[in-house]
Amino acid sequence: MYYRPAELSRARRLRHWSLMAILLWAFHFIAQGEPVAAHHLEGTLHGYLTLRTGDGQVIAAGDLLQVVHGDRVTSHLVFHFKDGSVDDETAVFSQRGNFQLISDHHIQKGPFFPHPMELSIDVRSGEVTVKSTDKDGKDELKTEHMKLPPDLYNGMILPVTKNVRTGAAEQTVSMIVAMPKPRLVKLAISPQGEEGFTLAGFERKALHYSIRIELGGVTGVVAPMVGKQPPDIQVWIEGGAVPGFVAEEGPISEDGPIVSIQQTGPSFPANARANEPHAGGGN
Repeated sequence: MYYRPAELSRARRLRHWSLMAILLWAFHFIAQGEPVAAHHLEGTLHGYLTLRTGDGQVIAAGDLLQVVHGDRVTSHLVFHFKDGSVDDETAVFSQRGNFQLISDHHIQKGPFFPHPMELSIDVRSGEVTVKSTDKDGKDELKTEHMKLPPDLYNGMILPVTKNVRTGAAEQTVSMIVAMPKPRLVKLAISPQGEEGFTLAGFERKALHYSIRIELGGVTGVVAPMVGKQPPDIQVWIEGGAVPGFVAEEGPISEDGPIVSIQQTGPSFPANARANEPHAGGGN
């Protein structure tokens, strides 16, 4: 078939725009994360945690409290720091078929946090509120109504990571961060294979996941160039019929240092039990 120059130019433009449309559609499709299926349901628990610096120093003790009512879970994670700082987050979510965030309330305050903040999310109304302190020490309050995606998982990193299929190349989900204006970012969760760890001297295996924070837009392009790209978060989960959290490593706040979260157990003073009366004892 013979095309005149004008027709050839028009045909090329049509093919160009068709290709652009396909690429934009593909980008839109990829960018829209899918809700994570709840294969491993969360239960009622009380977990004891520690927060450590890179050299292993304990800087905070934490509690993870979960209460389940039907298919609704209330998860409360709080860390109390030695310097008086507090990191306190309560997430409410459902786990009927897929995980679905209902609300989230996150507070970070004290000397450990260079940017104290309070973030509140109500998924049903789409209302997101951020309370923060500016560089002059003045309090700022910003409230926005946002179109929140079904894969929004603030306060749910551990349940979601437990349910990422090990054979999947990557699972992308959404999160709102306070910068101080609320902003929607993507988390790309990628399985990294198995790694060994020890439990009371016994060797075990954990699945390692790397979580990359994708800022998106112009900021996402510029951030790596100016050193503002957040470090990846590393999570280790022991697999099996009942997956268990092993450790997490990464920043927990904007511009914060790399810290690690690990499980721990209570300990008693050396002489506490020695001084207890024995049942049936006497002189």
